[in-house]
Amino acid sequence: MTRKTTSIALIAAITALSGTAATAREIAALTRLDAQTVQLTRPDTAPVAVWISADTVLDKGDRRFAAASTESTLTLPIPASERRYVILESRKGKTAVVAERVLPLQQGSNFRDIGGYVTRDGRTVKWDKAFRSGAMPLLTDADYALLDQVHLGAVVDLRSIEEREVAPDMLDDRTGALFLANDYSLKPLFAKMAKSGGENIYEGMEIMLVPQFHALFNRLLANEGAVVYHCSAGQDRTGIATALIYDLLGVDRETILKDYHLSTTFRKPQWEMPKVDPADYPGNPILKYYAARADGQPPKAEPLYTPGGISHLAQFFTYLDKQYGGTEGYLKQKIGLTDADIARLRQTMLD
Repeated sequence: MTRKTTSIALIAAITALSGTAATAREIAALTRLDAQTVQLTRPDTAPVAVWISADTVLDKGDRRFAAASTESTLTLPIPASERRYVILESRKGKTAVVAERVLPLQQGSNFRDIGGYVTRDGRTVKWDKAFRSGAMPLLTDADYALLDQVHLGAVVDLRSIEEREVAPDMLDDRTGALFLANDYSLKPLFAKMAKSGGENIYEGMEIMLVPQFHALFNRLLANEGAVVYHCSAGQDRTGIATALIYDLLGVDRETILKDYHLSTTFRKPQWEMPKVDPADYPGNPILKYYAARADGQPPKAEPLYTPGGISHLAQFFTYLDKQYGGTEGYLKQKIGLTDADIARLRQTMLD
């Protein structure tokens, strides 16, 4: 078999899976049903061979599950302990890759592959190039074993000193990945957000996080293994970073917003912060955020909207467009990306 290429026929047949304009554009999707099975959903019912692979390349070592499936949904035997890929092969030999977007970690929060979305010009964001996540202080041995399968090259920690003090990363130690972080305090950010009244809460973060974003884009450009980037909840700072990547790659903004709001569903706050005695960390603002509710339960993931019902990320896009002329303008002006860098990034991260 030859290295897979994106199936033109499959892309041409993309429709909204739920029939709504807000549905993200994907060739197909994998959803975990239980510890042993996933469900493949695709909008097109043209006959395809369905292969299960240990990587994103179709070769002789892969297992064919179906020779010419026309089903819109299929249940596939893929254990949660194994990172596997489903490769759809058309009758003309064109292939497209699908993977689980949300990794089935036992004690992870909001850990997602950013691959699989289709760009405005019909290309696809590659799987296993970059992952977004919340904090990871409570990962199990099984979680580390699963993450070791994606061949991590770097972990970019977007969090502040206070957050890293209480819940340090161990993923780099367990996998050998390069760890990158830059020091800043969370207190000014919390103070600004408290004064905002819930409006335009991301304005200024693009300046505060310049060192972190610089590290992130440098590692993506280096193309030396998969990159994991994260904050505590994996939704705000990580959401901005993900939006910048997608927007630069050419993913439409409806899809970007759809993906951004998935954090409300996929966050697991109980795994984002270890149980610590606040007295051991006097004045640390992150502990107040993670304080248990009155009923003793962990904090709840709140929808990412302003009091008036506007998406925080949609507001940020409006600000970014006005202030910098868009994502590309910001990345050139503040992060220092060149036209050559942007072209290389698109070549590296798109099929």
